[in-house]
Amino acid sequence: MPDITNRDHLTSELEAINIRLRQLDTEKQKLLTRRQELLKQQNLLPSPPSMTPEQKIAIFADLFKGRSDIYATRWENGTGRNGYSLACDNEWKNGVCAKPKVKCGECPNQQFKPITNQTIYDHLSGKIVVGLYPLCQDSRSHLLAIDFDKSDWQESIKATSKACLAFNIPHAIEISRSGNGAHLWVFFSEPISAKTIRQLGFLILDKAMEIQPSLSFDSYDRLFPNQDVMPEGGFGNLIALPLQLKSRNHGFSVFVDGNLTPIPISGTSYQRSEPDAFHNSKYSN
Repeated sequence: MPDITNRDHLTSELEAINIRLRQLDTEKQKLLTRRQELLKQQNLLPSPPSMTPEQKIAIFADLFKGRSDIYATRWENGTGRNGYSLACDNEWKNGVCAKPKVKCGECPNQQFKPITNQTIYDHLSGKIVVGLYPLCQDSRSHLLAIDFDKSDWQESIKATSKACLAFNIPHAIEISRSGNGAHLWVFFSEPISAKTIRQLGFLILDKAMEIQPSLSFDSYDRLFPNQDVMPEGGFGNLIALPLQLKSRNHGFSVFVDGNLTPIPISGTSYQRSEPDAFHNSKYSN
C-alpha cells in the first residue's frame, strides 16, 4: 500500500513552495514598480552644476603655485631626446638668443613668459607640457612634492602616504608622466620657507621608513623645492604639472587614492596644510 502520510507531506510541502513563489513574485513586482518610481525621481533631480573651464583653471592655478613670472615647456626632438626649456619670447631668435652658448639665466635678452590662465589651459588640454618652478624668489614655496621612481615606487609612495596620515597632513598622490613613478603633493595655505618645507619632507620620509622598514626607498628621487634657498643666477628645479591631457589619455599624470586607484577628476578635492604647525615646530627657521 502507498504511504499516505508521506504523500500528504509531499503535497503539503509543494503547496507551501508554490505559495512562497507567488509571494516572491508579488514582492518582485512591487520592487520593480518602486525602482521605476525612484528612477523617474532621479531623472527629475537637477544635475550637479558643472564647472566652467575658467573655474577649473582657477582651482588648478590656486593649488599648483610656484613662480608666476616664469615657466618651462617640455620639448622632444626627432632622435627622442627631450627636456625642458624656459618659455621665452626671444627663444631661438637670430641675433638675440645665444643658446646654448649663453645660459638663459645669464642672457641679457631674456624675455621670459609668465604663467597665465591660457598657459594652464594649453597644458591641461594637451597642447604643451608645463614645468613649474616651485621655489619662489624669496626662497619660499606654496607646496611640497616628493618624487619616487625606480622599482619599489609603488610601495614607497603608499608608505609615505601612511606617514602623512600619521601626521594628519592632507596630501595627494599623482602617478607621474611616465607611469613608472609617483609624486606625493602637500599644499600649504600660505607660502613657507623652502628650508622648513624640505625638513618636513625628510620628516615624512623618516616616518615612512619607520612604517615600512623592509623597503629600501631606492625609488626616492628628490624633494621639490629641491633647494633651501634660491641659487644665485638660477631658478631652482622644475616639476611637471599634473593632469596634462595626452598623459591622462594613457592613464598617467592622474591622481590616485592610497591604493593607487585612479580618482575621477570630478570627484577630486584637495585640502591644504596650515603652516602654523610647522612654524611652531623644531623644523622651522
